Amino acid sequence: MRIGELLGAGRSADVYALDEEWVLRRYRDGMDATPEWIVMAYLAAHGCPVPRLGPRDAKTHPGDLVLERLTGPTMLDALLAGEVSADEAGALLAGLLAELHTVPARLSPDPGDRILHLDLHPGNVMLTDRGPVVIDWSNAAEGAPALDRAMSALILAQIAVDTASPLADPAHTLLRALAPRLAAAGPLPDPDLAEAARHRTANPTMSPHERALVGPATALVRDLTG
Repeated sequence: MRIGELLGAGRSADVYALDEEWVLRRYRDGMDATPEWIVMAYLAAHGCPVPRLGPRDAKTHPGDLVLERLTGPTMLDALLAGEVSADEAGALLAGLLAELHTVPARLSPDPGDRILHLDLHPGNVMLTDRGPVVIDWSNAAEGAPALDRAMSALILAQIAVDTASPLADPAHTLLRALAPRLAAAGPLPDPDLAEAARHRTANPTMSPHERALVGPATALVRDLTG
């Protein structure tokens, strides 16, 4: 397998071109990507919009994922370019969460549990010719859908309350469009919002400044979702 140019770099992984059809996503710390591959394969079997998966066998490096090479902007880029409105993006995010939460948990015996993304925000949605595709399933888990909705709201709220960020105003506008749609899908109980806040605070990729925003962000989400 010949690894080509670096296409993108996230907080924990890099994406390299393989050819016109496939890319390689590699974790820098060597984290095993097998659980992520299994979840994505399970979601694909249920018709969820995830990237197509390349082959994986005993010779595959544990930290590597071969994925479909997607063409199109992220929802974040489209928002900032004015190609998608906040209202459209809010409806799309809420719809993607609702679609995901129709998929029963793969392992949990609790009939109310579902597959959760736990990092679904505009930077993790690619707008392709075949529709939106959700990427980066490294945080995926199983549990109550309210936790996933709370996480998406909280991620946006952290940016919205960051007065030093040039994305604060767009994030606040999007959150205002998203919040009522999340609330319409079901309540966001305080325990789930508190759990989302704990997840965010414990995220090792966040800076101390970002962690300090979790409290004000939680209050904003609570205010907007009632």
